[in-house]
Amino acid sequence: MRKTLAIATLAGSMAVTGIALTPAAQAATQSTASTAVSTAVSTTVSTTGASYGGSWGKFFSSDHKAYTFGKTWKRHGKVHTKWYGVDRRGGKKAWVWFEVYQNGHWKKFNRAWDGKVAGSWSGRGITRAYTFTCWAGKFDNCGRKYRIY
Repeated sequence: MRKTLAIATLAGSMAVTGIALTPAAQAATQSTASTAVSTAVSTTVSTTGASYGGSWGKFFSSDHKAYTFGKTWKRHGKVHTKWYGVDRRGGKKAWVWFEVYQNGHWKKFNRAWDGKVAGSWSGRGITRAYTFTCWAGKFDNCGRKYRIY
């Protein structure tokens, strides 16, 4: 739909200015227009913060003192997640929570850190995964929950 709209807009502006293109030039223009639209759409999707597989984050705690980011992918029937945590203030721990729907049941687990950390986990039978970040306690200053797979 967006490609059609972009092409119609481009064709309409050329008709208004009186520019006539040969069929080869029209094809090149349509190809360029659809490439530009595809690039704009993919950029919009990747900057929303939530993604279902691939890179995700920065997901902040509610007070913005800690955040997590990472990457989730599926390989050979197993879902893998590599995550990184950053705690901007020392002295108190930050927590990352993961909620996964695995083999028909919800499972919830967390990891704590102080400073910077990297971690990973994987599992079979996972169809959905969510994450959120807390700071100064397991359930304190928790940020929004995001779907990562």
